[in-house]
Amino acid sequence: MKKTMIAAVALSLLAGAAVAQQSPWMVRVRAVQLNMDNQDGTGLGLGVNDKTIPEVDVSYFLTPNVAAELVLTVPQSQRVHSGALAADAGTFKHLPPTLMLQYHFTGWQGFKPYVGLGYNYTRISSVNMDPASSALGAKVSLDNHSTGVAYQVGVDFPIDKQWSVNLDVKKIQIKTQVYADGVSAGTLKLDPMLLGVGLGYRY
Repeated sequence: MKKTMIAAVALSLLAGAAVAQQSPWMVRVRAVQLNMDNQDGTGLGLGVNDKTIPEVDVSYFLTPNVAAELVLTVPQSQRVHSGALAADAGTFKHLPPTLMLQYHFTGWQGFKPYVGLGYNYTRISSVNMDPASSALGAKVSLDNHSTGVAYQVGVDFPIDKQWSVNLDVKKIQIKTQVYADGVSAGTLKLDPMLLGVGLGYRY
């Protein structure tokens, strides 16, 4: 009886240690194709180029199903083009950190899908618009920030207990007001779709 009790306590301690080793932290590295929606409210055919960017995100699992994810990248330089002149109109930089709240589905064999809803803050800087090439024919400026909702769907394919392959799609609301000589000319909605593939590591 005594030996049975000791064995039961030992198994309980081992189980507790195994649970303790399951870290709530996950880090992913992705290559992301950034595709701009370019809804031009100025009527001047303005748009921003698509590009491939690096992305790093850090996730913390509040429960086995619910996680918070912070999506990060380095400041990105983008070209503004004018449909009216079919020429580059200038450049700007943006830094778009996004915080997502995710629900991860469990019990699926061989893959782990998830959905997310979050908030994006984009910092816009280094605006360099050339009046000579701009369809506005004036000094052009942009708002220095944008806020909006972010939507996400993705799936992890586990390789082992720590590593996984990740596919991820996000739609993010980003817009900026366009000013010509200090007067508002309308809103340029970028609302990019982000298509990502990468690797995840669960600590």
